Amino acid sequence: MDTLISNVTVVTMNPKMEVLFGAYIGIENGKIVSLEKKAPGDMPKTIIDGTGMVAIPGLINCHTRLATSVLRSYTDDLGSREALETLLQKEDKLDSRAARAAALLSIAECLRFGVTSVSDLYYYPNATAEAVAQSGIKANLALSSYRFIDQNEDFDFETDEQCRELVKVVDKWHGFDRGRIKIDAGIYAEYTSNYKLWEGLAGYAAEKGIGMQLHLAETQGEVDSCLDRTGMGPGELLNCHNLFAVPTCAVGCTYLQEDERKLLGKKKVSAVAVPLAAYKNGQAATPILECVRSGMNAALGTGGAVESGNLDMFEVMRFAAMEARRTSGDPAALPSSAALMMATVTGAQAQGRAKECGMLQVGMDADLALVDFTAPHLMPCHNVLNGLVWSAKGGDVAMTMVRGKILYQNGQFPTIDLKEVVQELTDYAIPRLFDDAK
Repeated sequence: MDTLISNVTVVTMNPKMEVLFGAYIGIENGKIVSLEKKAPGDMPKTIIDGTGMVAIPGLINCHTRLATSVLRSYTDDLGSREALETLLQKEDKLDSRAARAAALLSIAECLRFGVTSVSDLYYYPNATAEAVAQSGIKANLALSSYRFIDQNEDFDFETDEQCRELVKVVDKWHGFDRGRIKIDAGIYAEYTSNYKLWEGLAGYAAEKGIGMQLHLAETQGEVDSCLDRTGMGPGELLNCHNLFAVPTCAVGCTYLQEDERKLLGKKKVSAVAVPLAAYKNGQAATPILECVRSGMNAALGTGGAVESGNLDMFEVMRFAAMEARRTSGDPAALPSSAALMMATVTGAQAQGRAKECGMLQVGMDADLALVDFTAPHLMPCHNVLNGLVWSAKGGDVAMTMVRGKILYQNGQFPTIDLKEVVQELTDYAIPRLFDDAK
């Protein structure tokens, strides 16, 4: 046995929602090989003392933009239009080198907060994949395609610039390190593209067996515009062009009509709620309960650091539960177990990783985080699940492990030279974006 975590409280997130106290987690070859209330007979190579710790499945962030950490806090007090215009100006100066450094910074933040897998919908997928490969985290990466193709213009998937970039990234990175990296197709949203691109991407995704990521019905204006132009809501319209024929993560789903939610539920689309980013930007958040009742899988994400301020999935769980309770008027709506499930079990389902992670049980990858419950704000602990959702913070994570390999522990990142990353951001990325002379 490679590693044994001893005397730890284990939140399994298995179908029985078992919580094991004073348990032992045995890990070998990146897998959980034992989960018992007593120490195994085999002597492990390494013992990690879990006294005072709660072991949880690694959290899964189903929507972010890793490379936007370089823009964090820059437009927080600006109006929506001014903020967008300012961000677009800065994003125009971004390049692969800056994106890679910013992505590594975000990955370090994710690991610090107990996240073991992320879904990224942004640009520079090759640079982001390089950062993911180095760090050891899991990721589903999608190129955020956008382009209106003229009705009279011949569209050739094989020669289209963005489609060619996607093909190159899929060929190079999809399935990397036994599936640690997956590449998805993606569009930014319905209103930034049209049917020729949708159908081309959907056909390619179906052929390659990859997923799809997009933003969907995040604002009422987006929906009204689509209705005015086409007579259909964006969910119905995209379905007509087969975009949901492959496993899809749709971020937002805030203003879908009930019949659209049911339609997407039948298609097994995952609605990804980003309540922290929505609240921060003065927007309504995903109606999680309505999406679930319609048959949709529901997962959670932070959005990029530029939108949410941080990548703390503990905050996201808390905001998701608060939103459900506020809108329903029911203080028991979306209990802690459901919020945790969205950040683990259903997040793994959304990423197509349900067979490998999302729970702590024998045979699963050893993707987990240890949360230090000896902190004053986590005592006394009358209910572990409630403590995780309503009291814990990302900073309470003491260790994060992916496939049995420690990627964060007590302030250290074994796979990321954080000092070097910060130097690269300071010397190159930040001057490139913010020095007006460049």
